[in-house]
Amino acid sequence: MKKFISHSPEETEQFAAQFSLGLQGGEVIAYRGSMGMGKTTFTRGLVHGLGADNIVSSPTFALVNEYDTPRLTVYHFDMYRITSWDDLYSTGFFDYLDTGAVLLIEWSENIEGALPDSTIIVELSQGENDDERIITIEDLA
Repeated sequence: MKKFISHSPEETEQFAAQFSLGLQGGEVIAYRGSMGMGKTTFTRGLVHGLGADNIVSSPTFALVNEYDTPRLTVYHFDMYRITSWDDLYSTGFFDYLDTGAVLLIEWSENIEGALPDSTIIVELSQGENDDERIITIEDLA
């Protein structure tokens, strides 16, 4: 388990960029954390760390955003509105698992039973002040 305390969104992005250097492709990364904890900020840093200048945004309304980077393809899911297996199937989630891409999943708690055993958990929680975040990374493999 890795733990990092970020004091700003910029530090969160820098940490995520460093984390991205260890990705090989095919990883499923499940975010845990309430609204406003920095899940999209972490994604922005990860995508930039993979060498892309893409504008990263929350996939709230699109359900999934794709980012092609020089190293890997990244699919960024928002499972906030997923409440059933039928909803999950309609996102095409299972089709993405075998693409070799990195899958980033916000609101992963809603699809807990569908996550692979090798899922990496990234938990973001409030620190001691408004800008501070505690980021914990747990590899379940």
